[in-house]
Amino acid sequence: MLAQEDNDLLCRVGPGTLMGNFLRRYWTPALLSAEIPENDCPPLRVRLLGEDLSAFHDSEGNVGLVANACPHRGASMFFGRNDESGLRCVFHGRKFNVEGTCVDMPSEPAESNFKSKVHITAYPTHESGGIVWTYMGPRETMTAFRDFGSDSVSPDQYRATKIYSPCNWIRGHEGNIDTA
Repeated sequence: MLAQEDNDLLCRVGPGTLMGNFLRRYWTPALLSAEIPENDCPPLRVRLLGEDLSAFHDSEGNVGLVANACPHRGASMFFGRNDESGLRCVFHGRKFNVEGTCVDMPSEPAESNFKSKVHITAYPTHESGGIVWTYMGPRETMTAFRDFGSDSVSPDQYRATKIYSPCNWIRGHEGNIDTA
């Protein structure tokens, strides 16, 4: 039996925690591709490694995974309007692309460069086998996505699913090997 202190160290995965920092150095499944089925569809709420995020397909079919809170006033990007290659915050209209760059700021004059100074946290994504994967760690430690053989397989040859398991990550792993 682990002491509470050790259990907390192993099970906490939020930003800045020991295990959170460790798990962010791997490509992680974030959502099913089918949950954001088409370009410019409404965003989806995603909670991953203790972070609230919003996922969307932009106009070109790229997947964006951004912080749920707009950097301006903290409004939920889940309620944002997804159109013309970006997710627009409903509060003041700032629009962010899949890289987290502010691409439109309607309250600023056209000659203003202020939008180049504003960013939202965004994570790189890769779609493979009906799953959207993300890398949440430092960019300088990011490895190329490791294809598990599904990048070149047609969608009729795989089926991606997910299961909700109300436990922390370590308990899920322990349960998976207990049956052996």
